[in-house]
Amino acid sequence: MNPTIESIIAEELSARPQQVIAAIKLIDEGATVPFIARYRKEATGSLDDIQLRQLDTRLTYLRDLEERRVSIIKSINDQGKLTDKLQQSIQNARTKIALEDLYLPFKPKRRSKAVVARESGLEPLAEQLLADPSLDPEQTAAAFINKDAGFEDEKACLDGARQILMERFSEDAALLSILRDWLWKYAFIRSKHIEKSNNKSAHKFQDYFNFHELIKKIPSHRALALFRGRNEGVLAISLLSDKEQLEDSSFESSCQKMVAEHFLISDQHRPADAWLSSVIQWTWRVKLHTQLENELFKSLKETAELQAIKIFADNLKDLLMAAPAGQKIVMGLDPALRTGVKAVVTDATGQLLAHTVIYPHAPQNQWPQSLRKLRTLCTMHKVSLISIGNGTGSRETERLVIELIKELEDNKPEFMIISEAGASVYSASELASKEFPDLDVSLRGAVSIARRIQDPLSELVKIDPKSIGVGQYQHDVNQRLLSKSLDDVVEDCVNGVGVDLNMASAQLLSKVAGLTSAAAENIVAYRNENGAFLNRQQLLKVPRLGNK
Repeated sequence: MNPTIESIIAEELSARPQQVIAAIKLIDEGATVPFIARYRKEATGSLDDIQLRQLDTRLTYLRDLEERRVSIIKSINDQGKLTDKLQQSIQNARTKIALEDLYLPFKPKRRSKAVVARESGLEPLAEQLLADPSLDPEQTAAAFINKDAGFEDEKACLDGARQILMERFSEDAALLSILRDWLWKYAFIRSKHIEKSNNKSAHKFQDYFNFHELIKKIPSHRALALFRGRNEGVLAISLLSDKEQLEDSSFESSCQKMVAEHFLISDQHRPADAWLSSVIQWTWRVKLHTQLENELFKSLKETAELQAIKIFADNLKDLLMAAPAGQKIVMGLDPALRTGVKAVVTDATGQLLAHTVIYPHAPQNQWPQSLRKLRTLCTMHKVSLISIGNGTGSRETERLVIELIKELEDNKPEFMIISEAGASVYSASELASKEFPDLDVSLRGAVSIARRIQDPLSELVKIDPKSIGVGQYQHDVNQRLLSKSLDDVVEDCVNGVGVDLNMASAQLLSKVAGLTSAAAENIVAYRNENGAFLNRQQLLKVPRLGNK
């Protein structure tokens, strides 16, 4: 009896089947991972959010696998080719690759050369030569000449028989598994510069103009760089089955030998041995090498993407969970040269107190006037911390701030340079327009720079995680997986830290387990109308949160 999806996941998570069954039921009912982890511990036996994320991912994969399994069994059965042994092999397949390998011989095909040869009665010729290499190929083929079908001589018949065997050899599930495992262990990926490339950014890939590395050792960032270079027409990449092929392209592949061994083909100087050896050579070079190269490169890219997404997610978590400066009055500076430095002051709760634009740098060079404006703002609002964005003009603005601090006699503020990634995205967003309808777009970015030092999580949650700039090759990876992974991180961070009910924005509240965007908006609207919440009981008065 084959294991159930629940039992497979339970074994992988080292959990009891009952825990997994309960978690799956909740997920199917629409509950989110943070909600289940925090409010349904009694049902899941306290599965944590990491286990639940793994469960959710594996559940999707295994359900897709099961759906595909049913479809494949039906397809083969409809063809009248489903045997008990084949069905059992399909039922035992634990990966999508293994499942597709088994289905390959039965997959509906276009009218290939092998199909034409088979329809013309050449399969017995292929069978005879494979079973008995002592037969003379040309003499045996003479009996299969079929001029009406286009097989007018012995050579044409042998070419047809070769196509039949090539198809059979390249669709053998056991052989594919053996070759795939071997290539993952020993094959090299090689890249070369395409000399005729007219890409102006070709120099970015010069490290890969003559490059090779074991495919199993290549790190994710390097793999993604190679694939980007190929996509831009700068690099040609290929798979070499043996190290010796790096120096000698004519070196016979170990995989070719493995194909021959798998079908018990060896050159014993019998009449058909040379013909069978040529079939093996063609099978590897024309079919299997191309097929497995494409498959392994696809798998390598997917693995590299997942690793890149994980790094992106880990970096995002570190950024979101950075210690907040707390309730301090902050000056936020969004540096620029020609267009001026945007300056704002926010109070201890992040509310905007003042704003201005200064022009200390070229071409205006209003250094003294800029110092005077900033000094006035610092003194008037008792600024205790200055946050400088790290964009264009950051270092020049830093020198301005250092001089400002020296001039201040009392309450000298500290300063920090922080990442301003995503500030411009926020400033042009609908959310920023709602918060600051009368404030110029350029100044909204400075508000974000000030707030993200007060409470990184509360501010950065307003920005699309992909715009925060904490990952490499983000445009090269699967966008759906990236978005889901980053959204999960934001969700986990918010629910791990919690929110201040009287300060949190609707955007932040919407990430709390169990709250919808509409409920979050209603909480903020109620708070704005009735003042701060004094106790949790008051939440019951908020529309869509009270008793039904």
